[in-house]
Amino acid sequence: MKLCSSQCQIAVLLMAFVLPILVPSEVNAQQAPYIKKALESVTVERDIAYVKDGHERQKLDLYVPKSEGDSKLPLVVWVHGGGWAQGSKDRIGSCLWVLKEEFALASVGYRLTDAATFPAQLEDCQAAIKWLKENSGSRGVDPNRIVVWGGSAGGHLVSLLGTTGDPNDPADDISGVIDWYGPSELLTMQVQRTLPVKLDADAPNSFESKLIGGALQENKEKAKKASPVTYVSSDDSPFLIMHGDKDPLVSVTQSKTLHAKLNEAGVPTKLHILRGAGHGGQQFQSESSRKMVREFLNNRLRSE
Repeated sequence: MKLCSSQCQIAVLLMAFVLPILVPSEVNAQQAPYIKKALESVTVERDIAYVKDGHERQKLDLYVPKSEGDSKLPLVVWVHGGGWAQGSKDRIGSCLWVLKEEFALASVGYRLTDAATFPAQLEDCQAAIKWLKENSGSRGVDPNRIVVWGGSAGGHLVSLLGTTGDPNDPADDISGVIDWYGPSELLTMQVQRTLPVKLDADAPNSFESKLIGGALQENKEKAKKASPVTYVSSDDSPFLIMHGDKDPLVSVTQSKTLHAKLNEAGVPTKLHILRGAGHGGQQFQSESSRKMVREFLNNRLRSE
């Protein structure tokens, strides 16, 4: 079998961990019954602009289960992956199940690297959180109970949300972070890759280099500013970190490093390594994985 080019391999690897798009207008006949059931008691608002007159990707979708009474629901905010260059807020397959647990769900779009370099992606996520805090209350959502959750590039961005915020600013206050296999230290991305993969994080055209607008090792200060480990402090949000030990794209060492830094700073943090799992995949959707996420959400959003 002839090997494809490195660009082809990159595309294949990215597609391997991106879960199906679970949006009613775009699902196939096999998915439709599941989606219909999941959303049958949910109020859905799509393409809400969280920046006035902003970029087309500065929009979010909001899913709010219909509940009895006047109680406001806690909110889970999903940030998609895709190497900061691909992906969509429509891809909510990883977390759609939380609606059945009576959590509201928001899915955030943000500018990709073809439109802007870092810190634009973080600033967009921060703007989305601010909009949700200012506007979700009228939609039956509790703006003071928010957990952010993301995978891969989304895991990187939610980790930054959890480590860069001002604890004295209500707009930055989030109740917890769920980081799935997100990069935490860009400068060590390549050296920590020990599994076979034809990707070079240090190359000028890598996803990581495009994020900061230049080759990582030639722009070390920019790379540090885009790395969650740079900002860890004792007042950070609690973390749940999940990572496969066979991940060829983002080494599990990235999560081990972030976990160690958080632990050293006294931040509540749990690292769960999924044995045999790669960059995403079905193990992250297993009942045991969902149980861990569920427990974290309940502890952070329902016991305060």
